[in-house]
Amino acid sequence: MEPTRVTVDELRQRMDRGELFTFVDARNPKAWGEGTTKLPGAIRVPADEVEKHLDEIPRDRTVITYCT
Repeated sequence: MEPTRVTVDELRQRMDRGELFTFVDARNPKAWGEGTTKLPGAIRVPADEVEKHLDEIPRDRTVITYCT
């Protein structure tokens, strides 16, 4: 499956329809530490460590990754 970009508005519409997501915060440690906003329930996986954390990412729903 190819990754696609999704806008905040599109994501909100999908959530309003009841679609379930897993959010993955892929910010590097410095950006994450300095960030003032963190999504509750998001899985923290730095982009360069994805392979180490694959077992933590549910496969039964759409995964939304975000970073800075």
